[in-house]
This record gives sequence, C-alpha cells and structure tokens, in this order.
Amino acid sequence: MEHDLQLRAAARAIFDACYPTEDWSPVGFDEAERLRTVHYRQAVGAAQHACAALAAPGLQLALPTFA
Repeated sequence: MEHDLQLRAAARAIFDACYPTEDWSPVGFDEAERLRTVHYRQAVGAAQHACAALAAPGLQLALPTFA
C-alpha cells in the first residue's frame, strides 16, 4: 500500500487503536503489513470504508453522543 500514503496512514491509525498491545496483535503494524496478517487486512478494510464514507459528496456524518 506504499502508493496510497493516506490510506496507509488511516490503516495504521486504525490498527494502532484496535490492536494497541501484543495481547491484541502479535506483531506491530509494519510487520503485520509485510506478512499481510488478518489484523492488517481488517485495518485496511476499515480504512477503506472510512475513506469512502468521508469522501461521499454532500454527506454530513453525525458525531456520536456519549452520555
């Protein structure tokens, strides 16, 4: 994913947020990317969905409210 730096950055942010320690993922983002682990693939899929939602023209995303 070296060619799409923005998508890679989003995938890294999601990966780091979802898998913050070795309890969640046995390797860090760079190694997971190299090995194409399930954790990496899930983060990339989430990043693709997020980018598509954020790029939709005229779409106003509602922010969640926390009580």
